[in-house]
Amino acid sequence: MNHLPFYIPLFFVLTSFLTIYLFYKAAKENEKFLIVISVWITLQSVIAATGFFAVVSSFPPRLLLLIAIPLISIATMFFTTKGRAFVNSFEVSTLTLLHSIRIPIEIVLFWLFLNRTVPQLMTFEGRNFDLLSGLTAPIVFYFGFVKRRLTTKQMLAWNFICLAILLFTVSNAILSAPTPFQKFAFEQPTVAVLYFPFVWLPGIVVPLVIFSHLITIRALMKAAKHKNVSSPSLITKQVA
Repeated sequence: MNHLPFYIPLFFVLTSFLTIYLFYKAAKENEKFLIVISVWITLQSVIAATGFFAVVSSFPPRLLLLIAIPLISIATMFFTTKGRAFVNSFEVSTLTLLHSIRIPIEIVLFWLFLNRTVPQLMTFEGRNFDLLSGLTAPIVFYFGFVKRRLTTKQMLAWNFICLAILLFTVSNAILSAPTPFQKFAFEQPTVAVLYFPFVWLPGIVVPLVIFSHLITIRALMKAAKHKNVSSPSLITKQVA
């Protein structure tokens, strides 16, 4: 990755820290989260520096560890008492705004494509529609939490659609990476995520975005069980 222009990793690092910051603010500045995320980002960075994730012949692929570990941790949050208490503490409005970071992430992916470290299908010129999620996030935030004009069903629909788009993009990334699971993009596989600092994309950014959707969906579904859920003002009070 040393051949990349300096502004690409720099821009990505800043975007990653912005993602962490917004999630931290949504968690009402939970110190335990900050400690855990700091340890995890340091650990995967040190491991990535050794070239561990760049070994693509192993089975299962080492790349899967980057996203599997945080996703398993996220899943446990919804099945433990302390985990659910943490999930219930979030400000959903801030989590909604967090999805705006998908705009700079798409810019980074496009730059990486131009520098032949990800295939075109991983960009907005290919199969990646995640830019739509980033562009609509401020709109949903404004009309859902500032103007309070969106209903629970509308905000749920947006979250489900954006989550589906993200999972589709992640599946394309896995299937285009140079691992035993690769199915396409053999002429230019997804290799950037095997190196620092881009290991943070599957290891930090994507899990936090997925977690944000899941927390919001849970909060909105809980709100939908109350009376008068079609009232935007009531929805905002319940999930904010």
